[in-house]
Amino acid sequence: MDASCVCLHSAATSGRVMSLPGWVSLGKRAAGLLSPASWSLRGREHVCRLGRCVANMAEEAKKRAAYAAVDNHVQNNQVVGVGSGSTIVYAVDRLAERVRQEKLNIVCVPTSFQARQLILQHGLTLSDLDRHPELDVAIDGADEVDADLTLIKGGGKDSKALGQQWKKGVPIEVIPMAYVPVSRMIAKSFGGEAKLRMAVSKAGPVVTDNSNFILDWKFENAQNWKEVNTAIKMIPGVVETGLFVGMAERAYFGMEDGSVQIRDPPVN
Repeated sequence: MDASCVCLHSAATSGRVMSLPGWVSLGKRAAGLLSPASWSLRGREHVCRLGRCVANMAEEAKKRAAYAAVDNHVQNNQVVGVGSGSTIVYAVDRLAERVRQEKLNIVCVPTSFQARQLILQHGLTLSDLDRHPELDVAIDGADEVDADLTLIKGGGKDSKALGQQWKKGVPIEVIPMAYVPVSRMIAKSFGGEAKLRMAVSKAGPVVTDNSNFILDWKFENAQNWKEVNTAIKMIPGVVETGLFVGMAERAYFGMEDGSVQIRDPPVN
């Protein structure tokens, strides 16, 4: 099921800020909508119009998920963690709108340079984890969300198990000098392949806000994600993983039909 997902976390218990997923995959949806157009100009124009329609649906799904999360969980006098990504733009839009309309006293803590700029552009109160080490709620994006609300950070895929739909792997932030031994250790210990993420519009690897590299680990088999996440973090040179295990408290999925579905963690 393709969806735009938003996840929430009620407090910052580590150095990172948790998440509101909100991204819609267009692959299957586009394939279902685009008829086999001919190679004529008219056929290509038809495909382009449908492509724009699908893109608009995707943005609406992101917006619905982001708005629902902000409306249901942000309250007056809170410290709010703000993540990054395309859905966060809508979340900050809605947050700023509510602050203006309801005269809310909200402090925002960003997870990235993009989040910081969004907060400043909207005239929201900017802070950091030094001044506000505990968050009331945090909103960010996820690539995939499974039935247990285990997340791969960063596209809104809804799956029973991680890896069923999101094929780009788990991002792992590493210090530059350690990326080769870390990638080898991960592959040896857990299978699959961990490759250095390369930049698209310029030569060289992607560099994080903290001047580190990112490995994308494409795993092969189902994993005990709690144990794997802990083990990877123990490898020298690893800064952080894109796995969120036992952190998300709720996920919002913006659906194609205009509805927003909510998922809570299973009751053990």
